[in-house]
Amino acid sequence: MALPKGKISKARKHSRRANWKLEQPAIVECPKCHKMKLDHHVCKFCGFYDGKDVLKLEEKAAAKEKKDA
Repeated sequence: MALPKGKISKARKHSRRANWKLEQPAIVECPKCHKMKLDHHVCKFCGFYDGKDVLKLEEKAAAKEKKDA
């Protein structure tokens, strides 16, 4: 059965585990509607990504309003 070769000091153990931290997500401004969105993601508000309208959100919103009325 395998055994550890020697004691790992607290400093070595804690310095190795010190890099397990959360990172803040990259949030940028949408170039079309100027609302904040996640970087490299489609804008939730206008459906714009990489210089193109990827999602037609206006049509979906109009259909939803007709359905609710």
